Amino acid sequence: MRGCFVTGTDTEVGKTRVSAGLLRRAAQAGLRVAGYKPVSAGMEWVDGHWVNDDVQTLLAASNIPLQPHEVGPCQLQEPCAPHLAARSAGVSIDRTTLLLGAQQLSQRADFIVAEGAGGLCVPLGPDWDSSHLMVALGLPVVLVVGLRLGCINHALLTAEALQKRRLRLVGWVGNTVDPDMLHLEGNIDTLRHEFQERFDASCLGIVPRLPAATGEAVAPYLDAVALQSLFGSNTLSTSV
Repeated sequence: MRGCFVTGTDTEVGKTRVSAGLLRRAAQAGLRVAGYKPVSAGMEWVDGHWVNDDVQTLLAASNIPLQPHEVGPCQLQEPCAPHLAARSAGVSIDRTTLLLGAQQLSQRADFIVAEGAGGLCVPLGPDWDSSHLMVALGLPVVLVVGLRLGCINHALLTAEALQKRRLRLVGWVGNTVDPDMLHLEGNIDTLRHEFQERFDASCLGIVPRLPAATGEAVAPYLDAVALQSLFGSNTLSTSV
């Protein structure tokens, strides 16, 4: 299976927009790409259908024909922790289904971008969490750091947890959650240094506050050169 798994320092840190940007960049490298949101929580009734915004964003950023249930095999209605949303719906999150969904996508796409729900250790059931799914998939990890007060501690703790689970952190992306954050550039410089020194992980991009979460909007802020080794391409364009 070829691709990456996008996790974050917390919920609402920009995982979906970064995932969409990665899909766009991979498509620019000439790859057939598919987004994958194994578990999502929070749906709205739109035009007679329940939809999840994250699933729809990844679906739109993919460049092969896909149905929403292929991108998001487990879509839960309540906007809360997945294991609680599943309990409320009277269902359980089945890891075999999630793994099979990724395998089926990998047979049709050259590169998949899987996005986790919430942070690294969010429970998916009584005896497993998102990190167990990541280990089972075996994909390299891209960490999205929400740039706001406290981000350095959250980022380094998450990276240490990835290392402990022997998950390969290939890089991190800073997403600007608070554009008025004090010493924003100083925080970014510190993150660059600490990630490189502690984990040999490079910055793959810094995304400013953007009105749209589309892949087209985010892609220009992702480092095309740094992503070449992840995509396995030497021809990745720097244009959008």
